[in-house]
Amino acid sequence: MRISVQEAPFDLGVESKEFTAGHTDIGAVVTFTGVVRDSDKAPLEVMEIEHYPGMTESALTEIAQEAQTRWSLGDVLVIHRHGALKPGEMIMMVATAARHRRDAFQAAEFLMDYLKSRAPFWKREVTAAGTEWVAAKEEDEDALNRW
Repeated sequence: MRISVQEAPFDLGVESKEFTAGHTDIGAVVTFTGVVRDSDKAPLEVMEIEHYPGMTESALTEIAQEAQTRWSLGDVLVIHRHGALKPGEMIMMVATAARHRRDAFQAAEFLMDYLKSRAPFWKREVTAAGTEWVAAKEEDEDALNRW
């Protein structure tokens, strides 16, 4: 298991290759990459993402361990960026590896739902019209509650 909270961009291909290297006991790898999208209200200049170092990594490790307990996983990777990110930049990556695809898919979806609704990150959209904190959405909470 690897958890990384970082400001630097990551290379999806390199991360995927390193994640699967040496695993001969898995039959499925699921990856998801989140990308900063433009704002619905005004063109997004940047998305500012803040977190508390230490606390954030601990929370992500805990939820990844829960995923490993709930599903039969061979490995888990969570990368989440912080700092000022522009539309089109990768913000996060989740990868799960399992013997069977169902475990890999469900665990990845569980982790993504957690990251979207409960992970200790604070996001602020910066547009020409000003700045606005991104509030939690009801549908994100509903998605997490199904688990």
